[in-house]
Amino acid sequence: MNTDGTTWLTGTPARIAGIGVDILKLARLERVYGKYGEKFVARVLGEQEIAKFHARSRRDPARGLRFLATRFAAKEAFSKAVGLGMRSPMAWSRMQTLNAPGGRPVVVLSEPLSSWYAARFGAAHVSITDETDMVVAFVVVETMASADQPKPDHTE
Repeated sequence: MNTDGTTWLTGTPARIAGIGVDILKLARLERVYGKYGEKFVARVLGEQEIAKFHARSRRDPARGLRFLATRFAAKEAFSKAVGLGMRSPMAWSRMQTLNAPGGRPVVVLSEPLSSWYAARFGAAHVSITDETDMVVAFVVVETMASADQPKPDHTE
């Protein structure tokens, strides 16, 4: 968001509609993956994420698990930001975190979540980081203000 209260992508008024954060210990995800394996992957990841997970896992299993952990955390943070938790139409596999050409993580939704989301919110922004033993995901969801709504006054 710009300092004048507009979004940097469109220049139109925007407001923060929701914020979500998730912190996940890698050891916890390793235990779940060790117990459920590919069933867990298929339940949590979307189609494009699954392909990337397998490619990373083939090169380095630890890197694959780290990818799985970051995507799981992003889904949890997104579900909190939109206020659904894991209730319909939210499902882990319907929200993917993919990468734009420059590497920036982007939210990609599939139906019926995408229609539900589009009727309520504007842009979604996701940030992911991972360290030796944990990952963190942070999601900010915007709602677009109507054109006749005044811009925020930052001059108090």
